[in-house]
Amino acid sequence: MTVESSLLERARELLRRAPVIDGHNDVLWEARNRAGYDFEVLDLAKPCPELMTDIPRLRDGCLGGQFWSVYVPSDVPGGTAVTARLEQIDGLQAMARSYPDTVELASTAEDVERINAWGYAPAHSAGGRGRAPAHGKGRVASMIGVEGGQSIGCSLGALRTLARLGAGYMTLTHNDNTPWADSATDTPVHGGLTRFGEEVVREMNRLGVLVDCSHVSADTMVQAIDVSEAPVLFSHSSARALCGVPRNVPDEVLSRVRETHGVVMVTFVPSFLTPAGVEYSATAHAEEDRLKAEHPEDPEAARDAMEAWFEEHPSPPTSVSDVADHVDHVRATAGIDHIGIGSDFDGTHDMPEGLEDVSCYPNLFAELLHRDYSDEDVAKISRHNVLRVMRDAEQVAARLQRDRPPSLLRMDELDAAQAV
Repeated sequence: MTVESSLLERARELLRRAPVIDGHNDVLWEARNRAGYDFEVLDLAKPCPELMTDIPRLRDGCLGGQFWSVYVPSDVPGGTAVTARLEQIDGLQAMARSYPDTVELASTAEDVERINAWGYAPAHSAGGRGRAPAHGKGRVASMIGVEGGQSIGCSLGALRTLARLGAGYMTLTHNDNTPWADSATDTPVHGGLTRFGEEVVREMNRLGVLVDCSHVSADTMVQAIDVSEAPVLFSHSSARALCGVPRNVPDEVLSRVRETHGVVMVTFVPSFLTPAGVEYSATAHAEEDRLKAEHPEDPEAARDAMEAWFEEHPSPPTSVSDVADHVDHVRATAGIDHIGIGSDFDGTHDMPEGLEDVSCYPNLFAELLHRDYSDEDVAKISRHNVLRVMRDAEQVAARLQRDRPPSLLRMDELDAAQAV
């Protein structure tokens, strides 16, 4: 057995004991577009070569938990976005009903531990070393990742409804600004969060919905971290120092993540990984802006044209090593306790060599073992760090629900006062 194959088998064994929790997967959007959430038409129990995700491959990849993105494009009008978001959540529930032996909905860290077949015990047991085995059900613990704050329609009541439906996190924006928060990929208009945006963060804390700072501007990142009483996460972002796209996390924010006990879930998206990705990303955003201007009344036509552009213009070549470089940088800047994995499978057009689909997580962890990460480091990155953040947010929510009632403040009240 070569050194490489021995490391790969060691990685698989570690991940069987500490199954991966991934921060972001967009297969539900594919299920919506390809089959209207009909899982007999799009049967994930069988190999689906047209996708990056299916059940045989996720088992090969040792996936134990997934924040399934209930994505809706950020240029969809507010009311329509709310409806489409509910349909996406209904689609996840349909997926759970279709594959009860594989997919089980989860709302808490305890749910994740219960649902998984084999994993290290929580950090608070086994003397805090996380080494004792724990038995569970052998399914993928499935959480709701709400991508884009436009989904609440500027309503804290809608936010509370999403929380009751099981929202695990919400990104404050997607590619476009919301009326209360600046996006990383739009022209800033708020200087970060408005007062209502701050109230959204506070209400998310009270509800136990994780504040996700992927997709937001650097100012929004800093302000959200400052306002939030619970640790924040970045569900699918990498390090801006290595690839200077605005979607990535600057070093000064990584330092704040360390101070506030958050987690950055490193993404596999090729255009966020290398210097060549900076130019590619800028070109893609310029084309997206051009197409939106060309189809001002038809955002769907603009999106279809952009899909065709991506097909004709593949992202720059990348590899497992490039992703590991970002893990290295987050470790050096934020620390080993603040790293996770947020692949974005089925949310982009291609993936790095060696990380083409959900079967490939062991390849990344074998590379980390090659770089002298310890078994304990692997377990932290694969699952324990994000579970800690989930537990911390649950504890904050329990305290806040005792201390204060639901917020009845409205955007027009708060932000009108801010403008005066």
